[in-house]
Amino acid sequence: MIYGGFEIQSFEAGSGLWHARIQRADLEPVVIDGMLFPTLEVGFAWPDPDAAVADAKAHIDRFEQRFASSPRTRPDLARTSR
Repeated sequence: MIYGGFEIQSFEAGSGLWHARIQRADLEPVVIDGMLFPTLEVGFAWPDPDAAVADAKAHIDRFEQRFASSPRTRPDLARTSR
């Protein structure tokens, strides 16, 4: 599922323990405080995949500005040449 420019995948990490993985839809890494992450696993172990996806959406909504920027588009991370 695509939500807010991110692909969300739910997966069962154990019997009845659902988690969600977030990856940018454009396949660029997620940047958090200057650190690059190809994917993020978020939230808790939920009882079903829908709950895991809902939690991932909440994370995206809450941290949209921090997740959406790539190092090439963030001025504070871009390298300048002289």
